[in-house]
This record gives sequence, C-alpha cells and structure tokens, in this order.
Amino acid sequence: MTQDELKAMVGQAATAYVQAGSVIGVGTGSTVNCFIDALASMKQRIKAAVSSSQASSERLRSHGFEVVDANSVEALAVYIDGADEIDALGRMIKGGGAALTREKIVADLAGRFVCIADASKLVEVLGRFPLPVEVIPMAAAQVARRLIALGGRPVLRAGVVTDNGCSLIDVHGLSITDPAAMECEINQWPGVVACGIFARNQANVCLLGTPQGVQTLTF
Repeated sequence: MTQDELKAMVGQAATAYVQAGSVIGVGTGSTVNCFIDALASMKQRIKAAVSSSQASSERLRSHGFEVVDANSVEALAVYIDGADEIDALGRMIKGGGAALTREKIVADLAGRFVCIADASKLVEVLGRFPLPVEVIPMAAAQVARRLIALGGRPVLRAGVVTDNGCSLIDVHGLSITDPAAMECEINQWPGVVACGIFARNQANVCLLGTPQGVQTLTF
C-alpha cells in the first residue's frame, strides 16, 4: 500500500469523528487534504470550519464549505490535523507545512484533537524530524544561538514566510525526551512566535495508517 493510499485511508476514517452540524477545526498538509476531500462527499455534515492555513481554507472553499475566523467561535468540537512526528503519549512535532502557530491556535479551541498520520510518523522519541520554530525575523539570529545552546543545529528555512509574516527555523539533531519542558522553554524566548512541539495541545486520538488498516491510538 502506497503512502498516498494510507493518507487517503486515515483521511476517510477521520470523518467518523465529525459531529453533524458542528463547526470543526481543520489543519494543514497532504494528509489533511485527503480528509477535506473525503468530507466533501458529506457537505451537509458540518456547519463551517476554522482552518489553520490559507491553503486549507482555499481547499475547503473549493468544495463548498464555509470557512470562518477563529475569533468568531468560542470552541470547536474536534480538530483534525496531521503530524510530522507523534510519540506513544500523543505528543507531536508539527510545522513541516509552516502553519504551526495557527495550528496551535485552532487546536487550543478544540475539545478533541484527532491526529491523522501514516505509521512512519510514530516514533519513540521526538526530534528525528527537524523541529520548526516560528520567529519574528529580527530575532532569528538570537533564537538560533539559543537553539545551538540546547544542542540543536538550526537552519533558516530559505524562501519561506509564514501566513503570519514570520520566518521559520528548522532545528536538526535534537532528542526531545521531555517535550513539555522544551516547548515551554523555547516558547518563552523573546521573538519566538511558537515552536512545533505539541505537548500542551497534544493529540487525544491518533488514526494511524498501516498496511493492515487504520490503527486507533488513544491518549
């Protein structure tokens, strides 16, 4: 089974977590695109969506869904999004698609976070995937120095400007044994908008695509 087939499978499975008539949170990335496409066959299922990126908003609108601003809702029943890595406790690294800050905002509104991913994303220790950190441009060099002091190798993501007008640093070589502590540490540095560790806003459920079918992990 190809990776695209695994993504399509978990995208379809995620539609079961969507409550009829609700406003849902929708993330960003190729696996989420599969979820949006699967949801398109049941247009009346949701009232509207809050999206974490311009790209996802455009895809939702192309299927006829209403996309509303996060400030217009007090809470979301569920947030569906992918991950670059997820561990056995539901903690994740996200931000490969450059939408990590908005993903955290939408995740924080949601009562339940359903992560959709293929089995290759499940890891014992986070950090094999470079950790994205969104920064205000004038702070990039100072934040990079702090990341080196943590043992990482920061690389500015060339040519990338986030939907928030900021820069991204990808940190290679980390072994994140205490995700909550590292998330808290990096997030408090001046100039950091958000880092891509999702420990506070971790997944409640992970739908993992495997050659044997969809494996459901609950945390």
